[in-house]
Amino acid sequence: MTFRVPKPSVRALSAVRPPTFHGRLHDARTATAVGRWLGAAFAVCLLTGLVSHYLQHPPGWLADHLPTRPVWGYRFTQGLHVASGLAALVLLPVKLWAVYPRLFVWPPVRSVRHALERLSIAVLVAAAVFQVVTGLLNIVEWYPWSFSFVPAHFAVAWVATGSILLHLAVKAPEIRAHWSGRSSGTRALPAEDVADRRSLLLAVGGAVGVVTLTTVGQSVTPLKAFDLLAPRSPDHGPQGLPVNRTAAAAGVSADDLARWRLEVVGPRSYVLGLGELRTMPAALARLPIACVEGWSVDADWGGVRVRDLLERAGGRPGRDALRVTSLEARGAYRVMDMGAEYVDDPLTLLALTLNGQQLSLDHGFPARIIAPNRPGVLQTKWVHRLEVL
Repeated sequence: MTFRVPKPSVRALSAVRPPTFHGRLHDARTATAVGRWLGAAFAVCLLTGLVSHYLQHPPGWLADHLPTRPVWGYRFTQGLHVASGLAALVLLPVKLWAVYPRLFVWPPVRSVRHALERLSIAVLVAAAVFQVVTGLLNIVEWYPWSFSFVPAHFAVAWVATGSILLHLAVKAPEIRAHWSGRSSGTRALPAEDVADRRSLLLAVGGAVGVVTLTTVGQSVTPLKAFDLLAPRSPDHGPQGLPVNRTAAAAGVSADDLARWRLEVVGPRSYVLGLGELRTMPAALARLPIACVEGWSVDADWGGVRVRDLLERAGGRPGRDALRVTSLEARGAYRVMDMGAEYVDDPLTLLALTLNGQQLSLDHGFPARIIAPNRPGVLQTKWVHRLEVL
C-alpha cells in the first residue's frame, strides 16, 4: 500500500505568517540605550585586549621597547578588560531581547541591501556571543573546544569590531532618532512606555553593578570581601597568592630539582647553583602578579636582578634581550622571550623568595621571573636557563 503526503495548498501557504509580538519595549529607543552601554563595554574590551595581546605577542620591532611603567599597568588594563567583558555578558542578552522580534519581519528579505544588512547582523551577533562566552570560559579555565583560545579570540575580536562599525553606519539614522529622550524617534513612541523603559534600564544598570562588585575584587583588592562570583580570590593560595598552573600540571616535581642548576648562556656563559645565587647581591621589589583571567595581587619578591645575570654573561644591559626556559614538560609558555627594556629594569628579578619565604614548588621553586607591567603567563616559573639574545 502506498501512502501519499498531501501537498499544502496555495491558500494554506498564503496563510502562514510570522509570529506577532505584543510585548512592549522591543523598540529602537530601548535598543539604542542598551546598545550605547554595550558598545562602550566592547570598546574597552578591544583596547585593553590589544594591550594584553601585544604585551604577550609583540612584533619584533616592538619587543625591546615595551614599557615597564607603571608597574601596575597590566594589572589595571587586564582587570578592566575582564570587568567590561563581564558587563557585556549582562548587556548582550538585554540588547538581543530588545531587537529579536525583528528576526521575524516579513518578508524576511526585501532587497539586496536588506539581505546584506541581515547578514551583517548575523555575523555581528555570532561574533559578539562567541567573544563573551569564550571569554567567560577562559576566566574559569574551562576549554570545551579543540581550537587555541588566544588566536581565535583575537581574530574574532576584529570580526566583531568590523561588524559593530558596519552596524553603526547602517543604523546611524535610527540611532540618531532615538539617542535621547528628546530625540524625534523617541518622542514618537508611546508615552506610557517611558516609566517602564526607565525601570528596565535601571534594573540592567543595577545588574551590571552587582556583577562588577562581586567579581572585581579579584583585582581590586580593597573590594575582595565582595568577591563572591569571581573564580579567584586574590589572597587564597600557596603563600597567600593564587596559582593558575601548579607544578603537577606543568610536569615538575621535587625530584626534578634535586640537582637543579641555572645555566646562563652568553659571550661568557656560566652555571650557578641555588646556593651561589643566594650569595649574589640581593634585590627586593613589590610587584603585582596579574593574570589574563583578571585576578591580580601585590606581593614582595626577593632575588637577583636579571640585568646583573645578563651583564655577568657578557650581555649588554639595555640592548640585549633574554630567552627564558622553564623546566615545564609542556606548555605554550615554557620558553619566553624578554625584551631589552624589561631585562634592564632594576625591578625585573629572578625571584627566589615570595613574601619573605622561599618560593613554594607551585610558585616556581627554585627560581622564577617577576617583572613590572607584565602578564602573569610571562612571569616564567621553574627557570633553569637564561640565554642572551
